[in-house]
Amino acid sequence: MHLSSGARSVPVLEARGVGKVFPGVTALDDVSLSVRRGEVHALVGENGAGKSTLIKVLTGVYPPDYGEILLHHRPVSFRSPGAAQAAGISTIYQEVNLVLTQSAARNLYLGREPRNRLGLIDFKEMHRGARTTLSAYGIHEDVEAPLSSLGLGAQQMVAVARAVALRASVVIMDEPTSSLEAREVDTLIRVIDRLRSDGTAIIYVSHRLDELYRICDTVSVLRDGKLVHSGPLSRLPRLQLVATMLGRALLAQTQRHTPGVDFGDEDSSAEPVLEVKRITRHGMLDDISFGVRPGEIVGLGGLLGAGRTETGKAVIGAQRLDSGRIVIDGDPIKTGSPSASIAAGIALLPEDRKLEGILPNLSIRDNIVLGALPRLSRAGLISDGRVDAIVTKLMAQLNIQASGPDQKAGTLSGGNQQKVMLARLLCLNPKVLILDEPTRGIDIGAKIEVRVTIDALAAEGLAVLLISSETEELVDGSDRIVVLKEGRVVDVLTGDRLSEDELIVAIAGGEEDPLNTPAEQALPPDQRN
Repeated sequence: MHLSSGARSVPVLEARGVGKVFPGVTALDDVSLSVRRGEVHALVGENGAGKSTLIKVLTGVYPPDYGEILLHHRPVSFRSPGAAQAAGISTIYQEVNLVLTQSAARNLYLGREPRNRLGLIDFKEMHRGARTTLSAYGIHEDVEAPLSSLGLGAQQMVAVARAVALRASVVIMDEPTSSLEAREVDTLIRVIDRLRSDGTAIIYVSHRLDELYRICDTVSVLRDGKLVHSGPLSRLPRLQLVATMLGRALLAQTQRHTPGVDFGDEDSSAEPVLEVKRITRHGMLDDISFGVRPGEIVGLGGLLGAGRTETGKAVIGAQRLDSGRIVIDGDPIKTGSPSASIAAGIALLPEDRKLEGILPNLSIRDNIVLGALPRLSRAGLISDGRVDAIVTKLMAQLNIQASGPDQKAGTLSGGNQQKVMLARLLCLNPKVLILDEPTRGIDIGAKIEVRVTIDALAAEGLAVLLISSETEELVDGSDRIVVLKEGRVVDVLTGDRLSEDELIVAIAGGEEDPLNTPAEQALPPDQRN
């Protein structure tokens, strides 16, 4: 089937001035999007930009608070994802949302099983059809086996095959290649090309720039819940796409970074307290190396999905590794063991303060000393006086604004909650602080306070690994930036190159650089092999 140019210009699905507000957060602010027949439309933005919320509004998970959704020029209001699917909108999620206990065949035909003359499910026909369909997607496993017995890539391809088989007029693909091998990605691209030629409208969400430019026709960029760009992808160079996503205009001239100590200096005598040596986890991290000296702040930069958070979790022992070493003060520690990492002096401030960090119903006091209770006890007894002295000292040191240590942590502002989390880490007497998005979700004043606090902790000799999606925060707050892309080190910025322009260039063009920027370059100069 070949569509005329007129047919291709017809919008299939539209969002017009859509808004969605949650308590204290505007997730979508007057967002409009239009996807046409035979078009692959990229939807991009950093974490928290509003991509997931927009998809949920389009597919009936959330109703919009204002604005309207149109399907085939008609206003629609879906009460559930099932209603959206029945209307012709099929979604493939990053996390496989099929029934893992059922067979691949049952999942493929779920809700549309072939029936015999008695009205019973014709399993023989269903299995035959499933083998034929899935073989075209490179899946040759037993279609009668539980879906959970297949690898993640095969599960994702079953989800793709099911979405295509539903003959939807709109297919939304949310990070569909995150679990796929290169061969499976090629198969998916062939499927997308076929859908495009058949006139299916596709919304494609991915953080992989190479993939976007290979697959997509148009792009819409969300940032902080707002639409900041929409148009043909071919007219938006990848450097400008990254700058648009991050919200930073390219500077006319780079600005020299002037930290108190030049940690990139070949003559520096300080030995690294933390060394990450060639750590690898297949499909996630690829031969990553860097070091952090006492008093140094090393930034980890890159787009969402580049491996920033995964690297931090690997260092703290929360991510299993296939190879590589984590070294503290010259001694390797057991990888994959958070307890060993903490005992060696590593502490992690997690990316999601609410889900992984703060305990809102406990007091500030209890939140701060939670991780240090074993160290503060004597023969199983805890001295209230000792605990109070530590909490009072840390609240003053970090300038935690509260009525007192007994105030519930959940009633504090976001910035003060973050300081409580930092205080908990300091209770562990760490040598290395891993800070994952330490200023996310807090106001400007609180951001400045947290940044000043981080600088002060580094000045006291702590080694800091700063993970952030904000280019300004990385450039202003780091002595050196290790740039990641798709789980690899693609550049290291120091000295005159420590600027927002250089960081954006490295993120956008890093795929051309790995042979010229080996992983070891991220190590301090005197530690490279």
